[in-house]
Formats: sequence, C-alpha cells, structure tokens
Amino acid sequence: MVAQDTIENAVELIANSSYAIAFTGAGISVESGIPPFRGKDGLWSKYDPNVLDLNNFFLNPIDSWRVIKEIFYDFFGAAKPNAAHFALAELENLGIIKAVITQNIDNLHTDAGSKEVYEFHGNSRMLVCPYCAKEFVAAEVNLNDIVPLCDSCHGVLKPDFIFFGESIPQLAYQKSIVAAEKADLILIIGSTGEVVPSSTIPTIAKQNGAMIIEINPERSLFTDSITDLFLQGKATEVMEQLISKLKMKA
Repeated sequence: MVAQDTIENAVELIANSSYAIAFTGAGISVESGIPPFRGKDGLWSKYDPNVLDLNNFFLNPIDSWRVIKEIFYDFFGAAKPNAAHFALAELENLGIIKAVITQNIDNLHTDAGSKEVYEFHGNSRMLVCPYCAKEFVAAEVNLNDIVPLCDSCHGVLKPDFIFFGESIPQLAYQKSIVAAEKADLILIIGSTGEVVPSSTIPTIAKQNGAMIIEINPERSLFTDSITDLFLQGKATEVMEQLISKLKMKA
C-alpha cells in the first residue's frame, strides 16, 4: 500500500495540472492476464521473438501466423480491461487526462472507454494487407485458416502492430510527440523504460517542464532519471486510490 501522504501529493499534482497525459506499458495489462514480453516470465521466454521479425514473417507466414494467432488472438483476445484501464478512462471523462499514449497492442484502453488513445506500436484489433494496404477488422476474419488472406489481392494479411524491423506508425508518433510537448504532467503506468523509441516520450515531457508521476511495482529506468513522484504498487490498487480521491475533488 502506498503511503497516504504520497497518494495525496499525487492527487494534488494531477488535480492542479492543466494538460495531464498517461503513458502506459505492459505492466498495466498484467492484471488482465497478459504477461509482459520481457523478463523471467515474459512471452519471449516461451516463444521465439523471431515470429515477429518482419522478414521472417514474409518468408515463413504459416509458422509466424500459428504463433501470432495463439498469442495475440486466442490468449490476448480473452483479456478484459482492469481497474487501472477503467480509471484512466474515467479521468479522461472528468477532463483530467487528455490522452493515453500506450506501448500496448491489446486494445484494452479502448475497450475500457478511453477515446484519445495513441497506440505507439499499433494494435491487434486490425489486420492490414502489406501488398494493397486494405484493412480488415481481425474479429471479422477467419483466423482458423492456415494464414488469413486479403480478399482483394490474396496477399497474406499482417496484424496492424509493429514487427521487429518496422517503423512506428507516423500518426501515433506525431500525436504522441505533440502531447508530450504540451503536457505539464505525465502519469507513467507499467512501463520499464526499456523499449525505445517509445521510452523517449516521458523524457520529452520532462524536458518541456512536465511533472512525472510513476506507478510501477518495481523501480524502472525512469525512476532515478526523470520521475518526480514514485508510487510503488500494482497499477489497479494505486489507480483505484487516485481515482477515488480525484473524483471527490472533481
């Protein structure tokens, strides 16, 4: 449990901000049953990350799609938003959080009701044809086929998230930079700061004068470099404490 005076400090900072944003990583979705990719119990300890290498995907689409379907659609597809996702959506409804920048591709912020979500690494909600650029809603595509094919050009469809060797989506990147430059407060939740270039977003906010509040179960690369207030704990528990007190001030 985070000390009450620390929670109160965070509440005051958030309540008095004029342009607060959130930056979320894998840690916010752990309590929804989605493991992080890295670390002892991460997905890459069980699966070969090469399945998400862009060149390998085109060379071995059958092998890649078998693992992609298992991880991102059978497993991730059953996940539901948790209290931390719902708290951020509520803070947006209250006019406190202006945008959520997320490293996650699990769609849980959108499912929880957040509207201004910048998906830095894309999302698993959509599939795209790399050949003709036609887009498909993943839920409307038969993923039980050996590989899903485009109904226009018959190319192999690809999830609309970033593979190794692929660039960050330009629109999400540009919106994230603009939000970071405007922010006077950024709430980091569940990010270790290890993944670049997404981890530069909180640093850009800091360089433009933003206060940094970090919520993580353990210290991260942000903690001793840019964080002003560190709330150590589970995302759901800390966010429930914050939203409870912020709603009383709203």
